[in-house]
Amino acid sequence: MPRFAANLSTLYPEHDFLDRFAAAAADGFEAVEYLFPYAYEAAELRRRLDAHGLRQVLFNAPPGDWDAGERGIAALPGREAEVREGVDRALEYAAALDCPRVHMMAGLVPQNADPAPYRATYLSNLAHAAERAATAGVDILIEPINGRDMPGYFLNRQADAHTIVKEVGAPNLKVQLDLYHCQIVEGDLTATLRRDLPTGRVAHLQIAGVPDRHEPDAGELNLRHLMSVVDELGFDGWIGCEYFPKAGTSEGLGWRHTFQGDNA
Repeated sequence: MPRFAANLSTLYPEHDFLDRFAAAAADGFEAVEYLFPYAYEAAELRRRLDAHGLRQVLFNAPPGDWDAGERGIAALPGREAEVREGVDRALEYAAALDCPRVHMMAGLVPQNADPAPYRATYLSNLAHAAERAATAGVDILIEPINGRDMPGYFLNRQADAHTIVKEVGAPNLKVQLDLYHCQIVEGDLTATLRRDLPTGRVAHLQIAGVPDRHEPDAGELNLRHLMSVVDELGFDGWIGCEYFPKAGTSEGLGWRHTFQGDNA
């Protein structure tokens, strides 16, 4: 049955970040993800996880200057040293939090720029990151993101992500499939799941309602159907709930009760 992880960057905005762990556990979540841990000491995050019986299943590597609008640096030529420092920092947190996955954001590319140097930089940085992460037993993930929410993001389509993973050839470089982004960019989610999950290259899923990124049962997606396909294909990873609650987080979690036997 589906295993849902609470995304603490988007869920429970009514609580301070460190209090969101308790809120997620109280609502029956057994795992959490979020964008970045670096504003907090790893030991404090570890205490929150342990106190509430939670597993950390995903976070992102340092993205550059997020507040200034950067959305990752892994594909940006000239930032290689910063990328490598960020990978080492992410792996330190992953070890402290016993987190098996780290997402590396590619970054934004200027309109009409030649993609070749960005792609070459991306592949080189991913190869280095995967090699470093392999010794720690961590998977490095890449995620196609839609250009409506994040204009200029380097990686948008599922096939491109899988091609990159195959080209790098590292067994611990995987794809993060966000059904919200995929629906906006290319749709055909059932066929995408049936094509890509059996490859073993997809390590993590995420969900949100389309088009407004609220609860995943709101909007144009048939969540029950999609989760049945995920189950049919035997996916045993986590499904991150990366959406913005329309009202209160707890009040909007009724959709989880659709899935008997999950952690709702």
